[in-house]
Amino acid sequence: MTRKIAIYPGSFDPITYGHIDIIKRASLLFDEVIVAVARNLGKTPLFSEEERVGMIEEAIRELPSVRVDSFNGLLVDYARSIGAQAVIRGLRAVSDFEYEFQMALVNRKLDEHMITVFLMPHEKYSYLNSSIVKELARFNGEVSCFVPPHVEKQLLEKMRKK
Repeated sequence: MTRKIAIYPGSFDPITYGHIDIIKRASLLFDEVIVAVARNLGKTPLFSEEERVGMIEEAIRELPSVRVDSFNGLLVDYARSIGAQAVIRGLRAVSDFEYEFQMALVNRKLDEHMITVFLMPHEKYSYLNSSIVKELARFNGEVSCFVPPHVEKQLLEKMRKK
């Protein structure tokens, strides 16, 4: 029997409770979920790749079927290299759908066997993203309801250095 492996790619800069909610939902559907930190040349992340991987590992340590990795290049190539059959994408609002749908179609064109699974987070996270969290932290706003304590600590330390 083939193990069902899914990739949840993203920059996770930083990981939020919304991301964690999607990871937990995906872990109920797949034998293994790989949270894949993307090296996106179009973005300048606040946290290094190593810091992001570490924060995610801490956040998911109680989920035995989930592991963290990072990748560079095309997602479909990475998926093939690890034997993944599906890509997980979170949809917070209708505004996310158009972009995510286009990406799913491109991935399918590149690899006709690649399945994209769209998951909705709990509604209390439907407006949440990493950019909002960073902006709040930058202006000393409360972020503890959006990120785990270890992420909040690293975020506040990073903002003090800026």
